[in-house]
Formats: sequence, C-alpha cells, structure tokens
Amino acid sequence: MNSTELDLGLPSTCAHSNECEADAENAMPLAARIRPKNFDEYVGQSHLLAPGKLLRRAIDADRFTSIVLWGPAGIGKTSLAELIARRTSCAFIRMSGVMSTVSDMRQVIAEAVQRRRATQQGTIVFIDEIHRWSKAQQDVLLPDVERGTVRLIGATTENPYFYVVGPLLSRSLVFQLEPLGEADVLKLLVRGCDALTERIGHPVVIHDDAAHFIANTCEGDGRKALGALEVAALTTPQHTDGTVEIALKDAEASMQKRQLAYGDDGHYDTASAFIKSMRGSDPDAAIYWLAKMLHAGEDIRFVARRILIFASEDVGNADPRALEVALNAFKACEVIGMPEARLILAQAVTYCATAPKSNASCVAVDTAMSDVASERVQPVPIHLRDAHYKGGRDMGNGKNYQYPHDFKGGFVIQDYVGVSKRYYAPKGVGYEEKIKARIDYWNALREKALANGGNG
Repeated sequence: MNSTELDLGLPSTCAHSNECEADAENAMPLAARIRPKNFDEYVGQSHLLAPGKLLRRAIDADRFTSIVLWGPAGIGKTSLAELIARRTSCAFIRMSGVMSTVSDMRQVIAEAVQRRRATQQGTIVFIDEIHRWSKAQQDVLLPDVERGTVRLIGATTENPYFYVVGPLLSRSLVFQLEPLGEADVLKLLVRGCDALTERIGHPVVIHDDAAHFIANTCEGDGRKALGALEVAALTTPQHTDGTVEIALKDAEASMQKRQLAYGDDGHYDTASAFIKSMRGSDPDAAIYWLAKMLHAGEDIRFVARRILIFASEDVGNADPRALEVALNAFKACEVIGMPEARLILAQAVTYCATAPKSNASCVAVDTAMSDVASERVQPVPIHLRDAHYKGGRDMGNGKNYQYPHDFKGGFVIQDYVGVSKRYYAPKGVGYEEKIKARIDYWNALREKALANGGNG
C-alpha cells in the first residue's frame, strides 16, 4: 500500500537503529532534515498560526474534523500537517494524491476502524496533493470523515474550491498559506547552515549578499532555498581550515533560473491584477503584471484578448481609439509572436492604462439585458418595424416613421422603444464629454417637446 505511518516517537525495529537513522538522515535532503519539531521552530504563516488565529485555536483545542491547507510548493504544508498530528494522540497516515488508490483508501479506513476499536486511538489521514484525487476517490473518503472514523488533512497547490468536491469541502476548514517572506527564508538559511555544519563536520557560513540573493530568488519557496544552499555547501571548495564559505557567486551558481509559481491561481490572480492595474490607471503596475505573465509563458493571445475586452469595458467611449489600438495589437501579436510581441502588448497596455476611463457602455448593456431577462419585453413600435416587404407595408409597418436625416441636425423626436428608461449615461470623461453634451441637448429637446404636448 502506498500510505505509510509516520514515526511519531515509537521505538525503532531496526537492529542497528542508531546507524540506520544516521544513514537515513544523511540521505535526506536538507529541507527534510530540518523539518520543525514544534511550532516554535515553524517558519512563516503567522497570519494563521499566531495566538488567537482560527487555525491555531483549532490545533490547540484539537477540535477539527477536516483541514485543507492550500498554497504553493515549499512553504510548509507537510511540516504543518506533521506538527498538527504531534499535537494530537492520533495515528498519522500519509497518502499521496498521485499514487494512492481507492483500494488504498479503503484499507486505511478499515485499519482506522480497527485501531479505534482496539485502542480507542483516532487516525489522521494526510493526503498530499489532494487535488490529484478523482471525485470517486474523494467520495470514498467522505462518509468516514463525516462519521469521524478518520480526520483529514489535505494539502494542495491548486485552488481547492475548483478541485475538492463540494461535500468534502463544506466539512473542511480551508486555510490559504502564503509564500515565505524574505525574512522567513533567511531564518531557514541560518538553520540550514547549522545543519550542514553538523553534517559536514566543518563550519558552513553564507555571506549576507548570498543569503539575500537566495531569499529573493526562491519566490518564497523554502524547499528551493534550502536546496540551493545545500548544493552550494557541497560544491564550494573548503578553506584550509575546512570552513565552507558561500559567497554570492556560489549562490548564483547554485540557483536555477527563477521559476514563477503560475498554476491556475497564478494565471487568474495575475490576470486579475493586470486588469485592475489598467483600470486604476497605473501603467507601471500593469506593465509589471504583463511582464510576469510573459515570463511565465502565458499565451499572448490570452493577454491580447484581455486588453481588447478592457478597451470596451473600462475605456469605452471615453477614448474610442483604445479599442482600435487593442484590436490592432491583437492582430499584430498573432502575426509577430514572441519575443517581439511584448513590444506590441506593452504599447497597448500603456495606452489603455493611461486612457480616460468609462464603463458607461458596459453598464448600459448589462442593465438593458437584465431588464430584457426579468421584465416584459417591449414590442417593436409599428413605425420602426420592417417595411421592405409587401406584406409588411400592408400591415402598416414603417407608417409615420420619420427619417432623421430629413431634419435639422439629423435629429427628430420620435419614440424608439416605448419606455422612458435611460441606459447609457456617459460620464463626461474624455471623448464622452462631447457625447454627454449631445445627449443632454437631445434630451432637452425631448423634454421641451413633452412639455408642449409632443410638439417639438
């Protein structure tokens, strides 16, 4: 079976236990060797674990049925799950969302039932990468979580609201963990140097600029930071006294190219920040999020479509040229491709971000669509109906229609919809200032005509 029960302090069964443990520890990556043994050693997530916070209260009171820990890789989800288990008297079973099967889950549940009957001990099941489990696998777990046969801790790098079935999610406390801050990573690097010193038998020290480089480049991923530290320590030549001194050049050589955390959440959250920065007329922020999307390999057509939508939704008639710029950018990106497409996208982004903004046309159509969907639909006035066919003319279609171009200013007062509600309310910003002036003039003529009994 792919699940394993972690050692929570039980005696080892190895005949040469000390040697076995030492060999196993030396073979473990640095990040695994320095996993925290208590909450004082745990780094990060103070927004969840500070005294009085919900997660900390649930752990301290040992009163939870199911917990889902959500966040990017290398930020301490597994370590936190193990610490939670240590605060309880439960057996701790680790399962993999990638490798474990429905059969494995049923066996774990059967063992949990037997354990409860024999020893009154509960069972915590930790499922790493729970988002990789199918709906059928999650459904198998649901009844036993509900009955309290097992207590679940799930860890996922993907949004659980998209990947965890609703009934299981509704019975869970969901906590979003954040990438580690630079100060948190620096603490891990200090602890890592101490562990490496013990392992190598000689001092391992890291220069401040090297430590800050790793902390800044690892994108809040503590595992990646410790992995780079370990590589640097094991590949940097020792001084004559045996000291391993990690300089900036050693840290740079040990860090691979920065890889952005850009799964489904990164995709949608970054796109959201990108749009909101343009809407907020901040071209610098918009360009930053554009750069992040491009660095992460985002589809340039996706970016160009977002700009095209934005040009109508948020700029609108305040600057009608924005739609033209966005459309041309979309077409050009399809022809040019990366890396040059970044120039075209940057031009469109900065234009839209600095354009005057109006969502009046967006509000107008959404309000009208809501009325059409929820209220009685207005019949087309007979003078506006199609009169191009003989039967239409015989029914009176188009009768008394007044052709606006026959009147001064191309404007004539007549009913076009049968209701007096106004949908389009230009804000008087940018080009909409001129549009607003025209609409105000026409409305004044209509009101004057109404006051005169319909005679303009």
